Amino acid sequence: MDRAQIVHDNFRKRVAAGTLPPGNAPTRDLSPQTAVAIYRAQVLSRALDITSRAMQKAGQGFYTIGSSGHEGMAAVARALRPDDMAFLHYRDAAFQIARADQVPGQRIAWDMLLSFACSSEDPTSGGRHKVLGSKALMIPPQTSTIASHLPKAVGAAYSIGAARRHAPEHQQLADDGIVMCSFGDASANHSTAQGAFNTAGWTSVQSTPLPLLFVCEDNGIGISTKTPKGWIEASMSARPGIKYFKADGLDLYATHAVAQQAADYVRRRRKPAFLHIGTVRLYGHAGADVPTTYLSKAEVESDEANDPLLHSVRLLEQADALSRDAALKIYEETCARVERIRAEVVTRPHLQTGADVAASLIPPKRACAASNGPSAEARAKIFGSDLRAMSDPQPMSRLINWALSDLMLEHDEIVMMGEDVGRKGGVYGVTQKLQQRFGADRMVDTLLDEQSILGLAIGMGHNGFVPMPEIQFLAYLHNAEDQLRGEAATLSFFSDGQFANPMVLRIAGLGYQKGFGGHFHNDNSLAVLRDIPGIIIACPSDGAEAAMMMREAVRLAREEQRVVVFVEPIALYPMRDLHEVKDGGWMRHYPAPYQSISLGEVGQHGAGGDLAIVTYGNGRYLSTQAQAELEARGIKTRIVDLRWLAPLPAEALIQATKGCKHVLIVDECRTTGSQSEALMALFSEASDIPAARIAAGDCFIATGPAYAATLPSKESILAAALELVGEGS
Repeated sequence: MDRAQIVHDNFRKRVAAGTLPPGNAPTRDLSPQTAVAIYRAQVLSRALDITSRAMQKAGQGFYTIGSSGHEGMAAVARALRPDDMAFLHYRDAAFQIARADQVPGQRIAWDMLLSFACSSEDPTSGGRHKVLGSKALMIPPQTSTIASHLPKAVGAAYSIGAARRHAPEHQQLADDGIVMCSFGDASANHSTAQGAFNTAGWTSVQSTPLPLLFVCEDNGIGISTKTPKGWIEASMSARPGIKYFKADGLDLYATHAVAQQAADYVRRRRKPAFLHIGTVRLYGHAGADVPTTYLSKAEVESDEANDPLLHSVRLLEQADALSRDAALKIYEETCARVERIRAEVVTRPHLQTGADVAASLIPPKRACAASNGPSAEARAKIFGSDLRAMSDPQPMSRLINWALSDLMLEHDEIVMMGEDVGRKGGVYGVTQKLQQRFGADRMVDTLLDEQSILGLAIGMGHNGFVPMPEIQFLAYLHNAEDQLRGEAATLSFFSDGQFANPMVLRIAGLGYQKGFGGHFHNDNSLAVLRDIPGIIIACPSDGAEAAMMMREAVRLAREEQRVVVFVEPIALYPMRDLHEVKDGGWMRHYPAPYQSISLGEVGQHGAGGDLAIVTYGNGRYLSTQAQAELEARGIKTRIVDLRWLAPLPAEALIQATKGCKHVLIVDECRTTGSQSEALMALFSEASDIPAARIAAGDCFIATGPAYAATLPSKESILAAALELVGEGS
């Protein structure tokens, strides 16, 4: 039988008969009005679950995860302020409903049913997903996340203290606010959750303010796999730097009292706490999941007998706050009201086209205070003797350093974070002197955890900062790539553009490092980044362009709220020479602070009409070496530098190659999944110019003398070019 119907019938019968489950007497910390308000939120959450299941069966609704059994979260909501940012577990409808009751003008039942129906009028996602979330309620939307929201909750909590010291222009969170994130007991085992707990404790023991409340809703099972009894308490009660609290989520009075204690501790001490709430799970995991396929009937019925709504009715009656008859009447009236709203909601419009669906991928632009750039006085103070060096050509690493300094001078809301970025100045010295120039608050040396680095950035973006996280090596991104795919890039999409987490993610990467690190420090694949809708990927090829592109990347994050990934070719950081030793052919002068390269603007070097070499990064360096020999053979060549790898600057590329007889694509990434695949498709579909490509082999990179054996080289570019134009041997 339908377990939802069984729970519904049991509630009505047991309340009417007075056969309520036993339990502790209610505490006296709640007024009758607040206690009844919590119960009403719990009932509405249950009614919405019942209706969403009916909508699914009728083809009027879609995949949903219910909140039944977790209604105790309504009491947690009442223990917090409505301006405390909350990242919610997917079972927390009761929390959102209880919070809506504290904010005037909310139509929470109507809004949530619009979400269940995937109506385009859904005020949270615009019909893209059934999500909890609300801009008005300070709840960024979450989908079926398995702990991926915990690192950004740590970042958002950290940002509150950072904003006290350096208030960003677009600050969202109150100086005395706290951040709450909730999750299930099974999710607590995920490496992402464990990393967030560790980061929170690591931060706390150093007395860095981190007003964060973790809330674990422990129903004892993850889909069909049981959590060992006592596991959460045993693993979390003695964590350094995190204070542990425990409450019975079936008891709304006790839950509110303990949640209030935990919230007060976090708010007063500015330290993280872990609130462990016991719950039950009713109906199974999600959708059509049938719990009796993996649990005994006795276990399922035991949870159903502990229905938190039954406990709430008992407690309210014992507290003389609400009679059983009145409680049952509220339940019946709420279910009927939700059904009436459902009848209207299912007639509302839906998204129709691909353009409709994709409309929220790109966040809206925001108004930012005008900037005239860093002042001469400030630059003189910051740069000192470096100002004199700016008149001389320099390698890429130094020009990026100067560009970052100018940008941090110009925009106080820029904060950089990563392993070794501060005191050491980065593995390759790119961020040297920046901590000395701007302080540890803006150059944050993090612990060694890429998920936490990106989570810190995402969370700070929620509070108006322009974060610039650094991942030391491209290969290290794979430890944390879901923070981009599942969090940063999807937030605008799932919030209909209401929330964004802008950032400029700097990654040192690509190949051609001589004899260092092999595949783990020479990673020549960007496929995982190119696969993420909505993000921008930049890759400069010389120092001056790196500086100008970095300025555009910051503008895109600051003004257009974009997620920008800035891939810096490690092998070009120190590059000085081009053709001969000490020729200085790859060094550049530092461009004036007002100069930048716009998104989608490609570079063209040379005007030859015989051959266009389309490339980027190290490929441009090697192609420039080859260009001299091609020109000596009478083959007039131009090099077209992509600069912006995503979105692909298709129109600019077609224009830049117009009039050429041949196109050779040089791609240092692996043949499979590389930019060259998209470029070959582009020239095949949008141009009649014969095109060929050369890319790296589908192989990892070795350490030692064979470090470049699988990669394009000047010689292989020459050979491919000559064959393409018909002059091969």
